[in-house]
Amino acid sequence: MNGLSHKTIAITGASSGIGEATARVLAAGGANVMLGARRTERLEKLANEIRAAGGVAEFRALDVTNLDEMKAFVAATREKFGSIDVLVNNAGVMPLSRYDALKIDEWNRMIDVNIRGVLHGIAAALPVFNEQGSGHFVNLTSIGAYYTFPTAGVYCATKYAVRAISDGLRQEAGEHIRITAIAPGVTASELADTITDANAAAYMQEFREKALPAEGIANAIAYAVSQPPHVDVSELIVRPTNNRV
Repeated sequence: MNGLSHKTIAITGASSGIGEATARVLAAGGANVMLGARRTERLEKLANEIRAAGGVAEFRALDVTNLDEMKAFVAATREKFGSIDVLVNNAGVMPLSRYDALKIDEWNRMIDVNIRGVLHGIAAALPVFNEQGSGHFVNLTSIGAYYTFPTAGVYCATKYAVRAISDGLRQEAGEHIRITAIAPGVTASELADTITDANAAAYMQEFREKALPAEGIANAIAYAVSQPPHVDVSELIVRPTNNRV
C-alpha cells in the first residue's frame, strides 16, 4: 500500500457500496480522496469518518451525467490537492428487467450513468492527465462485461461498452496514462435497490445471497493504483469464492 501515500484519488459514486469502501481503503492507505455523488449528506458523513480515522477526504456534489459537473469535480480536486493522480469511474445503476417490460426510461438511465458517466470522466480528466504527464483511470465494469443473462441485457451492454472504452483508451493513451478495468462479480451494494421490475428483483435477491463484501473490490482497486508507474494493471475480475458467477 506504500504506492498510495499522498496520491490524490477522485471517486465517483462514493456515497455507498464499492465507492464508499474504496474511499475508506484508499484513505487508510495514505491517499487523499475526493468523494463525488448526488447524496451529499452521505458524502459528508463518510468524509468526517475518514478524517476521524486520520485520513484526508473532501467531497463535492456530482451527477456524472452532467459533463459540466464532472469537469467541476475534477477542477475542485486539483484546486484542493494540487493535482489528480487517479479518477475512479465507479458511479453506476442497475435497474434490471426483461426487454418486453419496455422500461425504456430505465434503459436510458443506465446508458446515461454507466456509459456517458464514464465518458464524461474521461473528457474531464484526460486533458489534465496529459498536461500533468501522468494519470490513471480506473473504470468499474462488471462480470456483465463478459456475458449476459436474462433481465440484464441492457445493463450488460453498458458494461461491455465500458470495457471497450477502457481498452480503446488504453491503446490511444500515451505511456504516461494508465487504464484499469475492474470487473466485480456479485458484490454487496445498493445497485439492486434500483430494480423496479418485480420478477427481476426477486431473481436478483436470490442471486446476491452469496456476495463479496465491497471491500474486496476496494482492495483490488488499491492494488491496481499502488503499482509503480511502469506497471499497468489493465483488467481484473474479482469474484466471491462461494459464487463463481
